[in-house]
Amino acid sequence: MKTRCTAGWAMALAGVALAGWAETLTIKGSNTFGQDLGPALISEFTERNPGTAIDLETEGSSSGIAALLDGTTDIASSSRPLNEDEERVARSRGIRLVNHVVGYYGIAVIVNEQLPVRALTDRQVRDLFTGRLASWSSLGGPDLPVNVYTPRREDGTYLGFQELAMGRKPYAAAAQARNGYVEIHAAVAADPAGIGFVDLRTAQQPGTRAVIINGVHPAPSAVVENLYPYARQVRLITNRDMRSKPAASFIRFVQSRDGQRIVEATGFVPRMAVPMDLGGMAP
Repeated sequence: MKTRCTAGWAMALAGVALAGWAETLTIKGSNTFGQDLGPALISEFTERNPGTAIDLETEGSSSGIAALLDGTTDIASSSRPLNEDEERVARSRGIRLVNHVVGYYGIAVIVNEQLPVRALTDRQVRDLFTGRLASWSSLGGPDLPVNVYTPRREDGTYLGFQELAMGRKPYAAAAQARNGYVEIHAAVAADPAGIGFVDLRTAQQPGTRAVIINGVHPAPSAVVENLYPYARQVRLITNRDMRSKPAASFIRFVQSRDGQRIVEATGFVPRMAVPMDLGGMAP
C-alpha cells in the first residue's frame, strides 16, 4: 500500500517538524465512472476521511481491469462485466474478483417536444446519430433535416453512447458538440429538428421529450431491470485477497445512503439489490 506525505507542522515544545502520512487508494478504469460520479464521491469521502488520499485514473474499463489483474490498482471501476479473456486471466492467476455495484448509467434519447416522433427502434437511433437517416420525414415527422447534438469528443459520454447505441460507428459529420448534458438539452429544446442524449434526470426537464426505445420507456425501473437498451451497471471491482482497508471503506461509503445520494445527484440510477454478474468469481 502506497503512502503519501500530505502535511507537516511544527511542534513547538519539541522544536521538530512532524509530517502526517495519508494512506493512498488508487482507482483506475471507466470514463463513465471517472467523469462526474467518481470525483463527486471521492471529494465527499476524502472530506470525511482526511487520512486517505485517492488517485483516480480514467482510461477506460479495460485499462482498470487490466491494472487490477496486474496488481497495480486497488480498485477497478468498470461500466461492463468482465469479458472471457479477463475471466481466464483471473482464473489462471488465482485471482478472486468481487463486484461492488455503484449504480446504473442510463441514457435517454431526447427530441424537441414539438416533434411528433415518440418512439424509435434501436436501429433507427443508430441511423439517426450516424447520419444515415438525414430527414425526419422518413420517420413520420416533418420534412426537416435531423440535427444531432452530442457531448464533446473528449467526454466519456461521447464514447459511451457510441458503444451503447451506435455499434462504435462514427457520429454524423454534421453533429454539433455541446458542453455536457445541460447544454445538449438546451440545444434540442431550442431546435424543432434536434435530437440528442442526456441522463435520465436531465431528460425530465421541459422543452424536450424522452423517446421510447424498442417499446421501453427510459425509466429508472427499466434500467435496473435490464429492459432499457441504453444502460450500464457501474461497478467497482476488487481482488478479494488484496483489498485494503481504505478500499473497503470507500466502497462502504459509495454503497451507503449518503453515497447513493451522490450517485443520484450526478444523474445515475442508485443501486438496488441485484445479483452479482461476474460468473463464478462473485462471492
